Amino acid sequence: MKKNFTPEKELLFLALGGSGEIGMNVNLYGCDGKWLMVDLGMTFSGTEYPGVDLVFADLEFIEERTKDLLGIVLTHAHEDHIGAVPYFAGELGVPLYATPFTADLVARKLEEAGLLGEVEINIIEEDHGHIEIGPFTVTYIPLAHSIAEGNALLIDTPYGRVFHTGDWKLDEEPIIGEPTTEEELRALGDEGVLALVCDSTNVFNPNPSGSEGAVHQGLMEEVARHEGKRVLVTTFASNVARLQTLGEVARETGRQICVAGRSLDRIIEVAQDNGYLENFPDPIDFDTAMRLPRGEVLILATGGQGEPRAALSRIAEENHPIELTRGDVVLFSSRQIPGNEIAIGKVQNQLAARGITMITDRQSMIHVSGHPGRPELEALYDWLRPEVLVPVHGEMRHMLEQARVGRAAGIEHNIVQSNGDIVRLAPGAPGVLAQVRAGRLVLDGDIIAPADGEAVTMRRRIAHEGVMLVVLARGERPLIEAIGLPLDEDMPDFLRETEEDILKAIGKLRGRDAKDPAAVHEAARLAARRAARRWSGKSPQVRVLMPGLVREEQR
Repeated sequence: MKKNFTPEKELLFLALGGSGEIGMNVNLYGCDGKWLMVDLGMTFSGTEYPGVDLVFADLEFIEERTKDLLGIVLTHAHEDHIGAVPYFAGELGVPLYATPFTADLVARKLEEAGLLGEVEINIIEEDHGHIEIGPFTVTYIPLAHSIAEGNALLIDTPYGRVFHTGDWKLDEEPIIGEPTTEEELRALGDEGVLALVCDSTNVFNPNPSGSEGAVHQGLMEEVARHEGKRVLVTTFASNVARLQTLGEVARETGRQICVAGRSLDRIIEVAQDNGYLENFPDPIDFDTAMRLPRGEVLILATGGQGEPRAALSRIAEENHPIELTRGDVVLFSSRQIPGNEIAIGKVQNQLAARGITMITDRQSMIHVSGHPGRPELEALYDWLRPEVLVPVHGEMRHMLEQARVGRAAGIEHNIVQSNGDIVRLAPGAPGVLAQVRAGRLVLDGDIIAPADGEAVTMRRRIAHEGVMLVVLARGERPLIEAIGLPLDEDMPDFLRETEEDILKAIGKLRGRDAKDPAAVHEAARLAARRAARRWSGKSPQVRVLMPGLVREEQR
């Protein structure tokens, strides 16, 4: 392997995000000295990064090689595939490639960031459209997914062809779009596929994911049987096929559509601008919806994952113009994303306490996944017959399981890699060659910072252990403030004892240490922390302030 990791007479694959985790897909292909990026996504923060909304892959590896980066090819418009574009595309300085719907959403993001004129967007207009970028020829292969214009990529190189699935499923009734057929995929397999880089998210499902057409029937039955009730449906805003279905359900059940959520408004607008949702009913406003008889309105709302600022959470808290009361119905036409269980449970408990009926996909056929179950994976293996399988887009357990399924299906080489692993696909035996740094960045306020940086690390420690402030001024007793320690009733005694401990610790200093501000600072810090541990069992972060004293001693 070359020390500078420049691909010469070889084909390399590197994931900086999306391998070993759900979301944040960032993939690189290297060939003949050049790199091609596939997707540039982000993910939403959890409790591990307090105060942070967005998490990105650290692009240090490719930022050091931007002269060799040829472009960024986007498979589809989900946030975990395009969400980081407005934050990094300008800095990377290479063209973007996308189909019209995806390009429109990306352009709006760039416009909001003030970058629309600074980033080149190339639109792939037709199905199976292809582009030539250096040693790569990339062909878009339409596949079904839970968003308009989901695509796999067929990447031709001098060393063989890679089929990069993106997010996908098999669907005989997709509602939106026309996926590539089995016959067309078999033909690609007949021509030869070196490597299949494949979505692993739903590998533990022993059944096919199901069809959007079946969801149409399930939603129709559910809405129809709640005659006279106000019905709210929450779904992923990006699922244009589901929105098409809900528009038809509203029309067929004699209800008018009311849309609650800015992301829904945006997707509907972009979809209609690109030839989708042409017969979608004109939505009514909140006031009109609330004046209609309860059985004559169908509400579409964001917030099915428990997002605190989304429409459904605000409705559950009775802090939204849309009102639900006892007997009304909420249909969760979306899957529960791992990690969101607590947030979703909070919203559902609030709704349940008010007597509102809730129905999920466990009770009725009102949602299907956009990712392939095991039978779909096995079908794709059979059609493409790849020499190498590289599972991506999943936690480690998902990728290991897909490798097992691939081996059972007769795929000779199965490479389970993690973010940062450089994989050689050809020539010679495929495998992991080396590992490079694949860190994480966070959007902390308005600043992009390392996820393991001082600010986030300190915030996490404070959240667990609390914080103490100690002020030392010449001739004064220490002033102490304890925040977040479980000492409400004992606080006065704790503060007095901590003061004494600090004075004793400082009084024990001798010689130079007694006049050294750094030694005084450390003695006070340790004494305060020991007192906190003795009284509360916590080890808080301690900050010692020495106004005036430090400046005088340092003269």
